[in-house]
Amino acid sequence: MQQKTNHNTIVIYSSARKKGNTSKQVAEYLNKNPVASLCLDDYDLVPYRYDKKYSDDDFYILFEQLLTYQHWVFISPVYWYSTTVQMKIFIDRITDYMDDEKRAVKLRTLREKRFSILSNATSIYAPSSFIDMFKNTFFYLGMTFVGHEHKQTR
Repeated sequence: MQQKTNHNTIVIYSSARKKGNTSKQVAEYLNKNPVASLCLDDYDLVPYRYDKKYSDDDFYILFEQLLTYQHWVFISPVYWYSTTVQMKIFIDRITDYMDDEKRAVKLRTLREKRFSILSNATSIYAPSSFIDMFKNTFFYLGMTFVGHEHKQTR
């Protein structure tokens, strides 16, 4: 994963601490790879609802913006074998595109895209449950997995 990425890459990250280990990991990545980035915590994302009755949140605008990038780099701390709440909400909301044929056409463009995972925690390794949640979800959507890199923090 240390290879240089192209400029059609975006870093998508979330963390409970705005200036914590994840922010440092994002800064290190961006220093080596000058690409776009966004913090999901800066957006109003409402959890998935079967009835689709959402307030005007930022999900659709955000997702449409992300569709313009070919490589998505997810960066997240590991919290209890999983990702942050905001990252999970974002991933769950992708279901909105599966349930609507008009949006499903756009969702199918993910089949041409790639994704990577960067994680951090006090553990030496990221648990497989953390990695598999991303891999299984985005494999299902047709994206190509590039790699995973974990950073042990204190």
